[in-house]
Amino acid sequence: MNRKVMRQRRKKRRRIIFIFVPLLVIVLASVGYGSYITYKLANATSNANEELGRGGKSEKREQAVDPSEDHFSVLLAGVDDSSTRGFSANGDYKGVRTDALILATFNREDKSVKMVSMPRDSKVEIPGRRNTDRIAHAHSYGGMDLTVETVEHLFDVPVDYYVKLNFDAFLEIVDALGGVEINVEKEITEQNSKDEAGAIHLEPGLQELGPEEALAYARTRKLDSDIYRGDRQKQLVEAIIKKSAKMESIPKYGTVIDSVGDNMATNFTFGNILALFKYSKSIDTIENLKLEGFDDTSTGAYYYALDETSVEEVSEKLKSHLELPGYEYNPSKESSTNESEENSSEDTETP
Repeated sequence: MNRKVMRQRRKKRRRIIFIFVPLLVIVLASVGYGSYITYKLANATSNANEELGRGGKSEKREQAVDPSEDHFSVLLAGVDDSSTRGFSANGDYKGVRTDALILATFNREDKSVKMVSMPRDSKVEIPGRRNTDRIAHAHSYGGMDLTVETVEHLFDVPVDYYVKLNFDAFLEIVDALGGVEINVEKEITEQNSKDEAGAIHLEPGLQELGPEEALAYARTRKLDSDIYRGDRQKQLVEAIIKKSAKMESIPKYGTVIDSVGDNMATNFTFGNILALFKYSKSIDTIENLKLEGFDDTSTGAYYYALDETSVEEVSEKLKSHLELPGYEYNPSKESSTNESEENSSEDTETP
């Protein structure tokens, strides 16, 4: 096996970790700390469980899917929502926008995952709204019900499950673990969770971050683009997982589970989550789909205008991967096409 293939596999494993961000820490806890933690996990999942207004089946499905048997999709949503408002799928959602949106599809037969991240400023049609708007605003208009409906409308695919995670969870988890180790690449001056400007200042270098510092590191948008911001969030999640796996963290698992449970809403059941975790360990292939677009300030406000052809291409890949009616998934043909595109790209590079 050559080094390029090994690097690609390592990258895939890191992406798999990110897909299960809201679930992996608490499932790791149940594996490592016996029946008491399993009980707390089941209780937390029960408290976080909340069906969408539509019920258990997407309107784009003929029947509900079972993640232990069927191909399925999951919408992951990160929101900035104060715990004083009450945290739920469709509680007091007014003014609360999604800060991160990732749609992942799972093909059980092929043991593969495809995922696409939607930039928060993507200009989209929001069902029931007169004008196009940022996709992040769908949640502020109609909670997870409208967010799910908007994503389904954008790609014309069913969203079977959702996981919504409050950024307060990061604060509480990092606090429970006693901080996490992060290599800060650039100097950062950022507001804290109380919106106090300049309250957080980080110098470059490897260091232990407390809850406020970790949240500021994950959320800052002043340094670069949303792409790098996403990388920092993944770096923080991996640091949390790494710290959680240490023996000295085991007694803190109960607190970690409580933190996630209090700041998560999902239509997954406890059984679904365990089946999903077992399935994640068998995943062989994962592809990160990219939405092409361009910066649009024609109206005086900033939007990320999605390229229609790119949206259609992503939509077709997701439909095929889910093997929706009229679609057949052919991984060998798709792999050949992707390899051809990569080779063509490499051939055109300047030496």
